[in-house]
Amino acid sequence: MTATATTSMSQDRSASTHDLIVIGSGSGNSVITDEMDDWRIALVEEGVLGGTCLNVGCIPTKMFVYTADRAHAAATSDRFGLHTTFESADWPAIRDRIFGRIDPIAESGRAYRESNPNVDLVQEHARFVGDHRLEVGGRVISAPRIVLAAGAHAVVPNLPGLADVEYHTSDTIMRLDDLPEHLLVIGGGYIAVELAHVFGALGSRVTMVVRGPELLRDEDPEVSRRLTAIYADRFDLRLATDVRGVHQEGRDVVLRTEDVDGASEVRGDCLLVATGRVPNSHTLRVQATGVEVDESGYVIVDDHQRTSVEGIWALGDIASPQQLKHKANADARLVVHNLLHPDDLRSSRLGPVPHAVFGSPQVASVGMTEPQAEAAGRPVATAVQAFGDAAYGWAMEDTTSAVKLVVDPATRLLLGAHIIGPQAPTLLQPLVQGMQFGQTVDDLARGQWWIHPALTEVVEQAMLAV
Repeated sequence: MTATATTSMSQDRSASTHDLIVIGSGSGNSVITDEMDDWRIALVEEGVLGGTCLNVGCIPTKMFVYTADRAHAAATSDRFGLHTTFESADWPAIRDRIFGRIDPIAESGRAYRESNPNVDLVQEHARFVGDHRLEVGGRVISAPRIVLAAGAHAVVPNLPGLADVEYHTSDTIMRLDDLPEHLLVIGGGYIAVELAHVFGALGSRVTMVVRGPELLRDEDPEVSRRLTAIYADRFDLRLATDVRGVHQEGRDVVLRTEDVDGASEVRGDCLLVATGRVPNSHTLRVQATGVEVDESGYVIVDDHQRTSVEGIWALGDIASPQQLKHKANADARLVVHNLLHPDDLRSSRLGPVPHAVFGSPQVASVGMTEPQAEAAGRPVATAVQAFGDAAYGWAMEDTTSAVKLVVDPATRLLLGAHIIGPQAPTLLQPLVQGMQFGQTVDDLARGQWWIHPALTEVVEQAMLAV
């Protein structure tokens, strides 16, 4: 669904407090460029400058994941004839190394914006109170141009007793003082998968309670099935299980659960609630300025990132169900151009948005899954190629990783690509490029060199197998 500019601005620049208001300092921060030095701009940020990715998302989690990967490798290298072990993790040292690098970046970003003579940094909660009018810190600011880049926040389900126990979301769990002995995780999406790997590899027992029958249910079934089997070997994985309530007993958090076998309890000393993230449109009260949202709360935008209200744009997680930093950055570049060149509006032509999950193993996907292609009525040819059938995968003793391709048999164009295994996001990139530039699987496989015996050969083999 696309938006159209239907509401006229009720104020001109002379009646406004600013020329531009940007709400959110993640990718929204990059909207403010040198070409706007003669504009008076308000940058509104309720939290820490830098947004989700820098402070509680992509950057710190991947720094933890990389550390966890090293620990997991040390604990599982016996099959190569290596006598390595993992003894323990110095959690405070790991945490402080990571945030000792991240926190100064956020602080320097704040100092830089405060030094900009044309930018008012407003570190307050914001909510719309009328047409292009925003209440922040007890005062009202307005502008003919507004960019909504306020992101999303963690969902906290309405579970009986949850409000009375100590629990964490992805926003807080990485700042723990101590490594949990037994981490309970509610959820089976990408946040749950990544953080279960982190804490499990560093020494915590992990129990994952998942409502559905598999992990990463939105991935292609081949990927979901393989990842679920691997995590079932690593962790206490409770699938098709509902959480009926939560309570505290001393230091322990106790989950009351129910599955096909009946009711039971599981207890641990730390609880992570990883049940998804929702856009911040509601907290901003965007409807008060006429901006339309969909049934999930995402701000509706057109191909130029315009909302339903003239002069108001949106980018990133508040407008994109993918909730991906590379998507938000691309949105921001588009908004910058369109703000500066209103008579030469551009739209994105980057094609399907790829994504990755940095658990162990890694997952990377782009385009349609096989069920999605079939539901769309597309003819489908598929191939699944095991890493272990390629020379480098064989050297890795890999028995669980694979590439799956979904191809239109008539055009030989990729409809989707799905990889589970080491280096999955890197291996996916040539397939993303092929989809974007209209290359057939035959052109991709035979129209270029594939280095032997690099792991990329498994991608070549998958295309030849379709």
